[in-house]
Order: sequence, then C-alpha cells, then structure tokens
Amino acid sequence: MREKWTDRTFRFDLPVGRMPFLLERLRGVAARLEEKVRGVSSEDLRRRVGEGWSAQENIGHLSDLEHVHLARLDELAAASPPETLMAADIKNRKTWEADHNARPIDEVLEEFRVGRATLVERFEKWDPARLEVRAIHPRLRVPMRVIDVAYFTAEHDDYHLARVHELLASFRTGG
Repeated sequence: MREKWTDRTFRFDLPVGRMPFLLERLRGVAARLEEKVRGVSSEDLRRRVGEGWSAQENIGHLSDLEHVHLARLDELAAASPPETLMAADIKNRKTWEADHNARPIDEVLEEFRVGRATLVERFEKWDPARLEVRAIHPRLRVPMRVIDVAYFTAEHDDYHLARVHELLASFRTGG
C-alpha cells in the first residue's frame, strides 16, 4: 500500500554541501513530467481513480504549491524569521478548485516549468552565510533550513511523479 504524504516523517540533517544535488533534482522535474505524459491521451491524463486526482491534477498540484515554497524562503530570508513557517493547506483546496483537467496539459506543464524556474533561481541566489537559518515546519514540528525546504520540495515532487506514473501505468495495463 502506498504511504500517504501526510504520514511521512523527515529528518532534516543533510549537510548544506548537498544543495547542488537537490537543485539538480528540482530543475529536472519539469522534464521528467513532460517525459511521463508524452504520447498519453488527454482522456488518460484527466482520468480519476476513486476520489483521488488525475495525473494532470497531480501535475497541477505541484504548481499550486510553488507559492508555499517561495513563501517559506521569504520567511527564512527575513531579518527576523518567524518561529514557525507558513502552513500549506492540508485540504489542498487550491488544487481541487483549479480545475486543471479543463486546461491543455501543455499549459499545466508550462505553468509548472515557469514556477519551478523561479523557485530554483531563489535557491541559487541564496546567501551562503544564511544557509543555517531555521524555523519550525508547521505540520512536522521540526526545524527546517533552506536546504531542508529544497529537500522537502524534491521529495514532494517525487511523491507526485510516482503517483502520475502509477496512474498512467494502470491505464496501460487495464487496472
């Protein structure tokens, strides 16, 4: 059985020297998504299984959360960072209301690509002297640094990439 994202726990203890590798993961997500959907019918991209999102909605969801990652970086960049970082909407109302299935997949992918480029640029311009600034992640209740925001984002990306893969593979096998 697939682990729920909200059941995951994290140890934020990566050395800051791993940031270039995380940035490479973050940079590559748009290309990985594009590869997964290449040649897939609009019907299959928009098909829901049960109460979950379609593959296309999972992709749109990644775009929907870019503002959370950017807001957390803004908070960590502040002269006096807050004790606790901005919380994401655990009910994902933005994704449910966005109607990503009503848009062409190319538009959904481009929106993600643009948002992700902005996020990666923010990480790349981060002042190395402030890499250890930290604040509490609101759900996990553990301190996060800038590298931890990058790691958390990359893990969330992979969670949804795996979901897109599962959905599309199940349609190919008739599941």
